[in-house]
Amino acid sequence: MYNQNFKMFIKDIISIKWKHRNKILYLSVLLCFSLIAYYILRSGFSMSSDSERYSKWADNLINLDFNLYEFFLIDKASHRPSLFFSSVPVLLIAFCKVIFGNEWQFSFLLLNLFLVFFSLIFFVKSLLLIGVRSILISLTLPFIVISVDILTWPRFILSDMIYAFLVLYATYFIIKGIILDRINYSELFIIIFLLFASRPSSIPVVVVIILFVLISKSQIFLKQENILFFVLAIFISIPFVLGLAYSFIENNFSGITKIDFLTDMVKKGMIIHDRQETWISKPNNFIDIVYIYFLRLLNFFNPYASTFSIVHISLNVIQISIIILSISIWSFYGNYIKIYNKIFLFILLLSLSVAAFHSFILIDYDWRYRFPLLLPLIMLFPISLEIILKKFNLTSVS
Repeated sequence: MYNQNFKMFIKDIISIKWKHRNKILYLSVLLCFSLIAYYILRSGFSMSSDSERYSKWADNLINLDFNLYEFFLIDKASHRPSLFFSSVPVLLIAFCKVIFGNEWQFSFLLLNLFLVFFSLIFFVKSLLLIGVRSILISLTLPFIVISVDILTWPRFILSDMIYAFLVLYATYFIIKGIILDRINYSELFIIIFLLFASRPSSIPVVVVIILFVLISKSQIFLKQENILFFVLAIFISIPFVLGLAYSFIENNFSGITKIDFLTDMVKKGMIIHDRQETWISKPNNFIDIVYIYFLRLLNFFNPYASTFSIVHISLNVIQISIIILSISIWSFYGNYIKIYNKIFLFILLLSLSVAAFHSFILIDYDWRYRFPLLLPLIMLFPISLEIILKKFNLTSVS
């Protein structure tokens, strides 16, 4: 009798029609956000050298009475790319300074927490939109809470949380387009504009969004094996493409300071910036250069660093493990729910594009640039669990 009741209880919980599903989900979102907010508020805001630069630009914008045209022209020679690519965070910092005065840093921290909350909301909305049951989403939210990056970057007076929110919203926009089988091009334009205006390194995200819109109608990408082959082919080709790009700019644009900055790092065998334990021998030929880019591509997702604590490494390992598990489940059973295939395609392309871009430019000391990918990648976990439940009809426990 006890076993029978327990089985019925489990069946009820994982049922799509479980009567308490929405209450549990809303409570889970509030609890997870509260834990994140408590940790961040307790830790306080942090300033970096980039934060000081944003603060200086915000002061310039205020002095120009928020004339963005004049702002984009100031000291133009020393700002490549244009200040336009930082205009959203600079504008928000300027508003915080004008409205809150000396408390502008704390107000910006609260703005970041506001974006964390709405990131959780759009994370949940995306999954509900594609039929992932509430209990699976609730079980996934703790993995967001224990993400070291989620607990770190919203504290900084930087563009990171703004940009991460926009990347997640772009993911929601794509998922909504997949479900509705149409794209709102006005909304697409606004998203792309805001991405560009938030960070110069938004280029790979915008490229993937446009590429996905162009190829998403193709019947080829309804099959999971075709997507696997396509993504694997891209992964293998990235180091070779980056090696060719390196050779091209080295032979045609050497002597330009910012170009030499990129090529000199390759010549040193640099993998992770300022982490010399990751560097390898200086390259002697094209294959050596390709190997450097291959190591950079892998290390973009590396959960380990010599300066990380055991707790930090453990949490990173848990995070990457559920992502790998999700991709593995989908690679075996993805064809069971074909609409999920396009979502996996977009998120995998997004991840590879961002990883490839930073493998070519710079992988930062603290892996700051992978932070915007974490929520889309964690999204794969409840989707993969939903695939398992439907594939094996586990709701029919008797």
